[in-house]
Amino acid sequence: VQLVESGGGLAQAGGSLRLSCAASGRTLSSYTMAWFRQAPGKERELVAAISWNGGNANYADSVKDRFTISRNNAENTVSLQMNSLKPEDTAIYYCATRFPGHELPSRPSDYPYWGQGTQVTVSS
Repeated sequence: VQLVESGGGLAQAGGSLRLSCAASGRTLSSYTMAWFRQAPGKERELVAAISWNGGNANYADSVKDRFTISRNNAENTVSLQMNSLKPEDTAIYYCATRFPGHELPSRPSDYPYWGQGTQVTVSS
């Protein structure tokens, strides 16, 4: 499985960015897909995860009501819409996936497949 993120960049506080992750090598319609992030000097943390059919999603408390995860199984993609960005959202954002697709674990070690990451920087 190969995962490639796009859409990162620089935004001002209060602004928006949309991240996308394209998967190849395998159809991920039965997999959980997730976004993690890692800020300098901090551990990697779950931002959001979505079940195989999009019926369930899990968010970090720090991003609830600001970020939305979605997926398109026909296109083998997952997206993260980030609104009302804050400087503390600055991090490298990673796409990850695992099987089975009905579980939404939060530990990075529960996800065997990862993208290379995309930088998100929010200025104040």
